[in-house]
Amino acid sequence: MDQQLPDNPDLSWDLGSINNANRARDFVMQFEHTLCVYSRTVKQIYSTYSMHFPRQLNRKLVILPDPTAFHDTYYHIPPEAVMATGIYIIPGGLVDRQGLQLANVSKGRSMGARQVPFEKGVRAIAQKRPASDPFLPILVKGDLREFEAEWPVLHLHRIRLDSLSDRSELERNSIRDTIQEKLEALFSAERRQSWV
Repeated sequence: MDQQLPDNPDLSWDLGSINNANRARDFVMQFEHTLCVYSRTVKQIYSTYSMHFPRQLNRKLVILPDPTAFHDTYYHIPPEAVMATGIYIIPGGLVDRQGLQLANVSKGRSMGARQVPFEKGVRAIAQKRPASDPFLPILVKGDLREFEAEWPVLHLHRIRLDSLSDRSELERNSIRDTIQEKLEALFSAERRQSWV
């Protein structure tokens, strides 16, 4: 594992401020194959990667892109094309519900009055977006946080396709399709869990 540690600081997330590291690890692992990760340092979006919690790096989450999946990495994505949404994925247990929920959290770390099931919320947001700037959620270092009584939550950023006007339509469509396919995989995984 030592040889595989990334040089990119955006791929090493510090969990030192999280009180319940085990709960945070279990929560974030369910997004390993279903949300893309963005690195500001190298201006890349990774859609194929693995998450690790190496013992020698106490309380760190390390994201390792698949070195053989060149076609699953998008290059030269400027930081201004990635924006914070203020929207969080929260575990249902935080609000006495089942499954993942979508919620707004203020800068003062107080939760909005309304939470909706994750898939329903994402689909509602997506329907309101113009075709030129769809809702395409991704993760950025710092998005895994803790909220109230040691509950892990994930803040969402999103990629703005309308900020990538210098890219070909083919590349923009590829980014859109990849993120949407991964979201659909997450929706399916959550529906399967709710049937258990």
